[in-house]
Amino acid sequence: MSVAHGIKRLGVLGAGQMGLGIAFVSAVHARVPVLINDHSPDQIKRGFALFDKLLAKDVAKGKMTQTEAKEARDRVQAVESIAKMRDVDMCVEAVSEHFPLKSSLFSSLSTHLRPDAILASNTSSISITKIAAAAVGEGVDAKSSVASKSAERAVGIHFFNPVPVMKLVELISGLQTSPNVLDRARAFAIACGKEVTTSKDVPGFVSNALLMPFINEAIMCLEKGIASRDDIDKTLKLGMNHPMGPLTLADFIGLDTCLAIQRTLYEGTSDSKYRPSILLERMVDAGWHGKKSGRGFYEYPTS
Repeated sequence: MSVAHGIKRLGVLGAGQMGLGIAFVSAVHARVPVLINDHSPDQIKRGFALFDKLLAKDVAKGKMTQTEAKEARDRVQAVESIAKMRDVDMCVEAVSEHFPLKSSLFSSLSTHLRPDAILASNTSSISITKIAAAAVGEGVDAKSSVASKSAERAVGIHFFNPVPVMKLVELISGLQTSPNVLDRARAFAIACGKEVTTSKDVPGFVSNALLMPFINEAIMCLEKGIASRDDIDKTLKLGMNHPMGPLTLADFIGLDTCLAIQRTLYEGTSDSKYRPSILLERMVDAGWHGKKSGRGFYEYPTS
């Protein structure tokens, strides 16, 4: 039996590429009003500029009319604080892959949002069970019914980058997550035009438990001088029919994000096969984060 998602208004934390993409598919496909918050006013401006660019492209390609584009744009509004999201039915956190930050945000969400609002994380590797525990909030008895209800409304809803293009959403249920919350999150992802898979709450889930060691191994091949950057990518593109090589993909994801996920895998399993490449660590130290910073394994024009 299908479950209605019941999301009449969505909140999104983070106006970066992921948060903006989630807002886009929610406004365009699910057609729900979206409130988006980011600590950086400049990031909000960049996010809305990208939103307008994506709408213009879809209009130019005949995917929507100008009227439909304006309606979608009008559904999205920036708000200056989480407190302004008190009436949303679900809030999706899409900030950097850093547990202390996510923990702080979930604690705040549990305080400011309605008790029945779904608290969703777009994390690509961090334990949903651990994030759900942070949703209990400070000063609440962990054994109380209030704590139980706070934790059971947390769920992982992992969109893929770029969100408007990638068809998949990976759902992750923490130990505390209510089955109804998981079902509603699935229904909402489908309303956003996505296909859905589910994963147990293990480090990296399905997607990054497979992808990140693959990327990390490609970086180690480069680090050891086994092959050049271009030959590594060409081998996977032409030999395995991948749409892009692993080093190009790492740049696209963000080397800082790749490193954060790889560290989560390594620390969560204590398995040496997940040890991050030294070259990856040094490139992140240098501020070479890939496409978003203008330099990674490749160089990218900043204009």
